[in-house]
Amino acid sequence: MFVYRGSTALITGASKGLGKVFAETLAARGMNLVLVARSGNALRGLAEELTDKYGVQCLPLSADLANPDAAIRIGEELERSGIQVDLLVNNAGLGLTGSFLSQDFTKVQSEIQVNVNALVALTHLLGRGMTKRGRGGIINLASNASFQPLPYMATYAATKAFVLFFSEALQYELAGTGVHVTAACPGPTATSFFDGVSTDVSPKDMDSSESVVHKTLKAFDRRKAVAYPGRTSVRAATWLSRFFPRTLMVRLAAMATGKMGLQG
Repeated sequence: MFVYRGSTALITGASKGLGKVFAETLAARGMNLVLVARSGNALRGLAEELTDKYGVQCLPLSADLANPDAAIRIGEELERSGIQVDLLVNNAGLGLTGSFLSQDFTKVQSEIQVNVNALVALTHLLGRGMTKRGRGGIINLASNASFQPLPYMATYAATKAFVLFFSEALQYELAGTGVHVTAACPGPTATSFFDGVSTDVSPKDMDSSESVVHKTLKAFDRRKAVAYPGRTSVRAATWLSRFFPRTLMVRLAAMATGKMGLQG
């Protein structure tokens, strides 16, 4: 089992939502933390809070992962600080809604940069060190959207499908190295993900961030390649693409996003 106490985790998107809960949960397990997000003030406040409460070391790093150079700069800061990362939690993500052609293409590019390019860059940068040391872990946040095309969240679902497939392939490659990779595929979660989006998703239909993080870490500890940290109905929905034609899956997915009010 992964040894948390005394190890160091780097968490992206750490200032709120799932990232903040990952930070709190891992600090409670005795992990030192590198907290990465755009909001420097929120990160510094969280770092101080976790240090005071759990006695762990917390380094807040303000970085915008939409910047193609972000991963390089993070690596340089880690080297300057003499920090070795034992657990990488690629949590940061962007999710645009509405019809693809109605979206600002600059925002679409940022979505792909954060969800795919930054995740791959950090995984490559930190994963190489882990394999050399013969121990470590990587948790990549995918989604239940990974399993089928999703009209009105077309780019988001495509990026999360990439994260899922990339993570499963990487876990196969790293078998026996002491480094384990888990892709987490939660469903709708009570975070700030839908802030500013007109949606009919009810809070009662969402899982709590605490539940998602707890179940993800439980799957990671059990060395699962894929974690399904949502309610049973969310897990069941991921099975549909195994049995139904893709043309039908697209129609069903469009019905679901339409019901959620995500057409824009």
